[in-house]
Amino acid sequence: MFETRRREGVLRVERGGTRWLSTGWDGGPSEGAVAYNVSVPESWNETDLAGYVAARRERAGFDRSGPALLTGVDLDHARAARYGPVEAIATAGVSNPAALPMAPSGESSVPAEGGVGTVNLVVGTTRACGDGALANLLAVAAEAKAATLLAKAGVPGTTTDAIIAACDPDGEPVEFTGSATPVGAATRACVREAVRASLDSRYAEREMPSLSEAEYGIKTTERASVSAIEPERTDRTGEVGPR
Repeated sequence: MFETRRREGVLRVERGGTRWLSTGWDGGPSEGAVAYNVSVPESWNETDLAGYVAARRERAGFDRSGPALLTGVDLDHARAARYGPVEAIATAGVSNPAALPMAPSGESSVPAEGGVGTVNLVVGTTRACGDGALANLLAVAAEAKAATLLAKAGVPGTTTDAIIAACDPDGEPVEFTGSATPVGAATRACVREAVRASLDSRYAEREMPSLSEAEYGIKTTERASVSAIEPERTDRTGEVGPR
């Protein structure tokens, strides 16, 4: 699916004529040959993200622009997984976990102050996806990432996770990318293996931080109000109104 090159803390993912859909800071749909994952230092506090990414690309010798993700994880821990028509590339760290307890205590969430975590994914298929199928591919990848992190780290994500989904517009067309389809099933497997391998690499010589030990992160303890959505009624005159 992809040709990857890594220099100076910048990972370039390349495939000509690719359609991208990114949740990163410069996100949205785009089309082009390249996307990036850029590793930033622990003390990083840059606000001009476009200028920063351009400068990092230039330093690495990558002249073409494309969607970019930013991570506090060293690219030594990047891992790629391939199965069938899908490839996933992950960098994973959990120093800034985002917990979502099912029985919140009512305590306020602790704001994230930045950290050296983040789970970034670039997921691509050689199939041609319509707009809805590509968006759903991103959702399937996010679901697989959350399930893997819950199993490995006890949280569904971090405060700074981002995903780029990609497809080949000239490939075999697929209308659906749900988890029961070949593309969706392959995506789930690739994301699971890539995220798990990246975590295993990052925490090979140190303990993975628990939520209570993590230096940064949040726990969502707020409660939302819930209400039923009542059906409308139709009276004998044909007028429609609430019950």
